[in-house]
Amino acid sequence: MTDPHTAPPATHDITERRLADAWAELQAHSDSGNPLAADAYRLAFADPEFLLRRETRGIRMQLELLKPDLAQQQLGIESTIVVFGSARFREQSEAEASLRAAEASGEPRAIAKARAMVRNAHYYDRAREFGRIVAQYSAHCLPHEKLFICTGGGPGIMEAASRGAHDEGALNVGLNIALPHEQSANPYISPRLSFKFHYFALRKMHFMMRAKALLAFPGGFGTLDELFEVITLVQCKKSKPVPILLYGSDYWKRLLDLELLVEEGTISPEDLQLFQYVDDPQVAWEAIVKFYQLPAG
Repeated sequence: MTDPHTAPPATHDITERRLADAWAELQAHSDSGNPLAADAYRLAFADPEFLLRRETRGIRMQLELLKPDLAQQQLGIESTIVVFGSARFREQSEAEASLRAAEASGEPRAIAKARAMVRNAHYYDRAREFGRIVAQYSAHCLPHEKLFICTGGGPGIMEAASRGAHDEGALNVGLNIALPHEQSANPYISPRLSFKFHYFALRKMHFMMRAKALLAFPGGFGTLDELFEVITLVQCKKSKPVPILLYGSDYWKRLLDLELLVEEGTISPEDLQLFQYVDDPQVAWEAIVKFYQLPAG
């Protein structure tokens, strides 16, 4: 047994950062079965009631900006290709299984929905292929030259693009959003890069902070919101020019008559050059390669 009178003095790491164990205190409080209640004596940053007040919204927004930014810096994520698209699309086998189930039920609305899912299943496959192409290219790049797939983190097209990168063993980023109907992160996002947001604005800011290109597959209101946010930022020169690619020309041209905006004078003719239509994952990738004059893979 060591004699305490002769033991060498304890040494301390000069770089060690000490912080009161406030979260352990909260956990112990919870483990004892006591519900959290307002507590003036609790440390401010460990006080959920305080942090969720209306007046502390600015702090919460700062944290949503900072947390994903620091995590991506730590893993060397500097340049991303953002893939948007419907959360409702499924891969072919799952779509066909849904159609069989709907037909067995005999419910007309369910059958119509399932048939649309089968009709659009090829977009899932193409998004997955695009994710693989990006990951295969980056596998041979120096760390600072790598491009990473970034999605909204949910199912459908987002899952497909994440899955393509995952197929190749590449890191990929998911920026999910808390919704009233629970949306969990898809299983193909790199765990340390799977983030959840409360504020749409901060989430969209993170999409653009590292984006070197945007590929928008067919989607609904959320996809349109994200797409027009990017187009507007580039048009107004609040963001640097990036390739904005609309995958599925038939879908997008049926949905959006953007020539009307030129005819009515609400945009300039050259604004139509801010984006282009593509119908093949390889063509989409080649558009990005051409824009940045990237070396051949």
